[in-house]
Amino acid sequence: MSGIILTPQEIRRYNKQILLSEIGIEGQEKLKKSNVAVVGAGGLGCPVLQYLTAAGIGKISIIEFDTVDETNLQRQILYGSDDVGKLKSIIAKTRLEHLNSFTKIDIRNLKINEVNSLETLTDFDIIVDATDNLRTRYIISDTCVILDKPMVHGAIYKYEGQVGVFNYRGGPTYRCYNPFNRGKIILNPAPSQTGLTGMLPGIAGTIMANEVLKIITGIENVLSGKVLHFNIIEYSFRLINVKNLPENHLISKIGDLPNN
Repeated sequence: MSGIILTPQEIRRYNKQILLSEIGIEGQEKLKKSNVAVVGAGGLGCPVLQYLTAAGIGKISIIEFDTVDETNLQRQILYGSDDVGKLKSIIAKTRLEHLNSFTKIDIRNLKINEVNSLETLTDFDIIVDATDNLRTRYIISDTCVILDKPMVHGAIYKYEGQVGVFNYRGGPTYRCYNPFNRGKIILNPAPSQTGLTGMLPGIAGTIMANEVLKIITGIENVLSGKVLHFNIIEYSFRLINVKNLPENHLISKIGDLPNN
């Protein structure tokens, strides 16, 4: 990786990763060169941000508009009691810079929508969908198709989680996995009305961060064309194959979105 040189301190810091033959010095330099956007700094976004920062991603942008609520603290582990009412993005930036000063943390205090998504997400290598609503997921997916960028997706419900990678090297998009049509009845309970343990988003977010690292360093078996479903009560894990539908790669504008 021309022009990307690890300092002696970085080599010591990332020693355990560098010792892996699939990563090595070259892979660690790829991580340092990478630029990742994480949309959402909530239950999923917190572990994603922490592990990507610790792994040595060169630049991470946090795209989050919300403030810390007391009900968040059970699972959103970047925040503490004194942070209630403050912007998540600002608090997260401070915590992550303390975790690893080699990673540049950028914040964008906005809500991704069909108007701003293309401009907001255009400069990144990978887009991480750590959101909690269907509308934003479709917006991110369509944006990734138009910009030709991979989307690392995660979602949780009660004791169940799922992680997948979409639009990776021409692979299936989120719409291939979860097609939407106007006649479809969406039974998607509001996150505020759904119970879950704090560990569930931690597990899902950690797997999401792992997929980002694999994509950047070139490790094989990326979750493209398949989605990992798991249940933390039964300890069941299964891979769901996703059919690649060519029409979902022909999107030229963002539209046909659910209301929630």
